[in-house]
Amino acid sequence: MAEILKETTTIQNEGPREAVTTETKSVATSSQTVEYLVYFFLGVLEILLAFRLIFKLTGASIASGFVSSIYGLTSIFILPFEGIFRRGYAQGVETTSILEPATLTAMIVYAVLIWGIIKLVRIFSGETEER
Repeated sequence: MAEILKETTTIQNEGPREAVTTETKSVATSSQTVEYLVYFFLGVLEILLAFRLIFKLTGASIASGFVSSIYGLTSIFILPFEGIFRRGYAQGVETTSILEPATLTAMIVYAVLIWGIIKLVRIFSGETEER
């Protein structure tokens, strides 16, 4: 289980009192730990897909190791969405910009899919949502 520490420091300007520090510990349940891990991996995937989208739009060179590694890592995640929409091309002086709707579609679908998985984890764990 994950342990979350929260430290609060309060400084009062009235009188000779010093700062008061309060430390609060809370332990995350196993379902919360699963939620944190799933959201972490979703965040990493979304960032990689956003890099891919930006690199394609700006016409980044695939000769760069960083760009080609981003394309290689994300290609498997956008593969199911290829062919839904046509790609848009804009020829520039030095580079060609490519709008990949498959990348945008993948970002949206994976976010909704992970949201649904988290909701199922909460349902099966029996925990109630805080409002």
